[in-house]
Amino acid sequence: MNRLRNRLILVFLAATLVPLGAMLWITSSLLQQSLNYAATNDVDLLSKSLEQTARVLYQSARNDLKEDVAAGRLAPQRFQESASNSWPVAVREFWDSGEAERFSLSGAEGDRLDYMVRRGREVHLYTRPLGNIRLEPLSNQYRQARRQIEGLKTRDLRRGFNYTLLVLSLGVWLVSLGALAFVAHRISHPIQRLTTGLSELAAGRYDTRLAVDRRDEVGRAIEAFNHMAAQLQQNRDRLVYLTQVASWQLLARKTAHELKNSLTPIRLTVEEILARQPHYESAFLEQAAQVVIEEIETLERRVRAFSDFSSEPEPKPAAIDINALVQERIDFLRVGHTGVEYRFEPAMPQAAAFADPDHVKGILTNLLENAAEAVPPGGKVLAVSSEHDGRIWVEVHDSGPGLTEEARQSLFEPTISFKKLGMGLGLSISRKNALLAGGDIEAIDSRFGGAAFRLILPQVVSSR
Repeated sequence: MNRLRNRLILVFLAATLVPLGAMLWITSSLLQQSLNYAATNDVDLLSKSLEQTARVLYQSARNDLKEDVAAGRLAPQRFQESASNSWPVAVREFWDSGEAERFSLSGAEGDRLDYMVRRGREVHLYTRPLGNIRLEPLSNQYRQARRQIEGLKTRDLRRGFNYTLLVLSLGVWLVSLGALAFVAHRISHPIQRLTTGLSELAAGRYDTRLAVDRRDEVGRAIEAFNHMAAQLQQNRDRLVYLTQVASWQLLARKTAHELKNSLTPIRLTVEEILARQPHYESAFLEQAAQVVIEEIETLERRVRAFSDFSSEPEPKPAAIDINALVQERIDFLRVGHTGVEYRFEPAMPQAAAFADPDHVKGILTNLLENAAEAVPPGGKVLAVSSEHDGRIWVEVHDSGPGLTEEARQSLFEPTISFKKLGMGLGLSISRKNALLAGGDIEAIDSRFGGAAFRLILPQVVSSR
């Protein structure tokens, strides 16, 4: 369960729901007040007042016209029944209706009031202008206003506005929630991977690595995790090797002591036997004794090597001009290997390493000597120095037969070598000294197809 993602979503809900509810309440209240101040009710009252005023004016005009007719102040327009075919439509409709009298508006804008009265077989039409009063347009405007008012009443604007506001707010909020869920997943998923990777590291799986698929802060955190895991794995391997070397040193110390205790009396006894034999038998015995003594000396030399391996002095690190030291070792060994082509390629003009000078000199001697012994006559040995991420690299390549896979598996394990000049401890001692200096030695691919080793040393930190 992705707790970080869920917490981010909960924080978003808590941070947005309360403001969203407050916004809806405030907006609804403002809308309510706005609608309360709307002119609908005023227009309704105004239209009714206008209607009442028009009715009063119309009734007053009717009464005045009727009084004038009764007083004989107006002359009528007479329409005979015998000429009914030529009557106006309004007069014919009045005659057909059977009414005794009728008032109606006439004129283009209802600016005249007509009064029709049935008189026997005639229709008398009395007309009076209304002056500036236009009742027909007023009546039309009143009807239009009433229709609009009735339409507004049939619609609930308040509810419509509230629903619209609610839908829009929820839509924006849901889109924001979806965007947050996506961003939360983008943030929490790599962190979850980092947490899983850290758990695997804590369980001892130092080969754990995480894929880097982004270039932001989280991507840099994953890269830092991978770098840390690689460093832990490398440090673990170095610590294991140093622990093994310590065990080998203890075993070498005991073995050297026991062998020394046995070889010394053997040598003394053989020499005593040779001294006491008659002269005529001394040639054979002397030859036999010499063989035994030489073998004992060989064993003593190896015992001394084991003794030296078990009692290396404490390192005393200092600044070293690595280019000068490599060139010095090459010049020293070139004399003893005249058939080997030594070459040095310094990749930088000046390189200062921080390590014990005697240890580094011994490491370089061992690597360059092994390379010279591995190549055939006319073979090549190349040394290259370079700088990488605050480290000094010295690589030694040879054109020899190279290393088998089996040999690579036990390169740095101490063994007893019966080569004329080899002790079998050189690479073990070299790697141990390199590790104690904060570096390492590793086998790499050779430029010439043979064997190659890389010495890694810490670089002197600049004081600038």
